Amino acid sequence: MPVPDPFRQGLESGWITHDASRLEHDLTLETDVAVIGSGAGGATSAQMLSTAGLKVLLIEEGPLKTSSDFHLLENEAYASLYQEGLGRMSKDGAITILQGRAVGGTTLVNWTSSFRTPPQTLAHWAAAHNVSGLGEEQMRPWFERIEQELGITPWALPPNANNDVLRRGCEQLGYRWAVIPRNVRGCWNLGYCGMGCPVNAKQSMLVTRIPATLEQGGELLYLARAERFEHNGERVQGLSCQALDSQGIHATGRQVRVRARHYILAGGGINSPALLLRSDAPDPHCRLGKRTFLHLVNFSAARFNDRIDPYYGAPQSIYSDHFQWQGGSDGPVGYKLEVPPLHPALASTLLGGHGHENARRMAELPHTHVMLALLRDGFHPQSQGGAVELRGDGSPVLDYPVTDYLRDGLRRAYRSMAQIQFAAGATQVTPLHSDASAASSLEQALAMIDKLRLEPFRTRLGSAHVMGGCALGDDPSQAVCDSLGRHHQLENLSVHDGSLFPTSIGANPQLSVYAISARLTEALVARLAHSA
Repeated sequence: MPVPDPFRQGLESGWITHDASRLEHDLTLETDVAVIGSGAGGATSAQMLSTAGLKVLLIEEGPLKTSSDFHLLENEAYASLYQEGLGRMSKDGAITILQGRAVGGTTLVNWTSSFRTPPQTLAHWAAAHNVSGLGEEQMRPWFERIEQELGITPWALPPNANNDVLRRGCEQLGYRWAVIPRNVRGCWNLGYCGMGCPVNAKQSMLVTRIPATLEQGGELLYLARAERFEHNGERVQGLSCQALDSQGIHATGRQVRVRARHYILAGGGINSPALLLRSDAPDPHCRLGKRTFLHLVNFSAARFNDRIDPYYGAPQSIYSDHFQWQGGSDGPVGYKLEVPPLHPALASTLLGGHGHENARRMAELPHTHVMLALLRDGFHPQSQGGAVELRGDGSPVLDYPVTDYLRDGLRRAYRSMAQIQFAAGATQVTPLHSDASAASSLEQALAMIDKLRLEPFRTRLGSAHVMGGCALGDDPSQAVCDSLGRHHQLENLSVHDGSLFPTSIGANPQLSVYAISARLTEALVARLAHSA
């Protein structure tokens, strides 16, 4: 019996959507609030605004794919649901950056891990970046509300074998570990969250906020790339969008012009600053696109005699913050330890090698475990992150230098991961690095790690978390937006996404984006009502 597809049912009931790839003529749309980006921040804001009685237009560059389109196939999902077909990289090509690009944004393809913003991070923002109103006590009710609305609770089932390695190793060594909260309801425990949930258990924006917005009369425009704000230096007067083909790659030549009372930018930590850069938005203090942060990630692979089957079951259910805040928030870079799922195409890229070596590694995949470390960048003076720039065609790219400060964190993370994997019973551990080989003992692994040259391209690096570039803070000389998400110079423009974060946060960011965007939207609703 097929699983119902409530989004398609909603479309049949009369939801208003515009597929820009099908336009035969240019189009003009008018609305109260135009929201650019349909991920965690944009969709949260859109629902709250439509509930308040405002007319909302939600704009998405990617395609509309619903649960009927999710076939658990890597070749389909990566090409259609990710930025640049899963090929987005840092400017030098040394860091792979995973971001969603479809209706629902990254919430459609993430692994459901949902953490509150660490209180240390919120305190640092207030002390170092002039952020007001986002303290731990002020955010608590918002976290609680979002957790209730999106079914966010610690994963109740036993961890799969892949995640249990992290639990066992930490317990053996006396390291702290805990169960990850996940935004799921009625999860089938399939393990293919990164390819879109075929049973609508993941409480992504496609399943929750976007249907609620459309049900309340909001409209959705998709396969439309927001190209440029038209503004006079004080107010946004319009938004120009390019219609894209059905693959979301090439412009069709059709234009969509959007007029609104207020504009919310929620395209994420690379696309949001890029739109403002293309628009020549006021930037008197040259802050736009600067201090853009990744949770830089490195990896450690291990082989076990027992089967791990790292492609089955909840992708992430165990984490360790044992090394996250050692030395304080502004000491040596801290890191959060988690486990990625390993499906064949992703695994073959991650594990590397060619020919017989790659074939051997893939044959051992059922017995392979990989651990990852999320480095918490942005808290130390030597930790300035990267910068979003525009290529010649106007597309964005993130220049992200890997500094000595970060390399120190990478090396310590390699050591921690090897210790945990051997403590959990691994027979071999291999840091994912071009110069590394399999070590059969912890001593051998640590000696090898200490000699690795942690240079770009030799060190396998990635990230699924992009933050900053439109930092918030009450000092216009240091921030793009104020603490309510209002652009410091353009009075009818707000930013509601992870690009607001003045540092990385040290945790998977989706719950932070949900809660902060909700708090900012409540204040925006009041302002719009007052100015009506």
